[in-house]
Amino acid sequence: MARNKVNAAAEQGKQYDTRDYIYSVVWSPEDEAFIGRVLEFPSLAAHGSTQAKALSEIRAVVQHAFEDLQDSCEKVPEPLNKRPYSGTFNIRLPKYLHRQLAIEAAEEGVSLNQLISTKLAATS
Repeated sequence: MARNKVNAAAEQGKQYDTRDYIYSVVWSPEDEAFIGRVLEFPSLAAHGSTQAKALSEIRAVVQHAFEDLQDSCEKVPEPLNKRPYSGTFNIRLPKYLHRQLAIEAAEEGVSLNQLISTKLAATS
């Protein structure tokens, strides 16, 4: 049984690559270095003297995290860009805003869904 858990964890970790994750690198005046982070591992960070070095360092940290998680038979976080998305979600909003958006959609001759999709796309 324990062997199956180890194999399952190893297989799960093999399906992802450090390049599958969402990284950000920003300058930190306090640290006087670039800080690399990875969205799917919020507790991880690494620094470098350049953006490229910080990115390289955070990818190395993620690789070490993979190995540690596999060794302890823990689940490796699924990259956001590998997760399945249905394209639908429900949202609750105030009645006045629902009414306002419905009126705006009618004035533009589009569905409420299309109006909201367009507004969301414009913010990204």
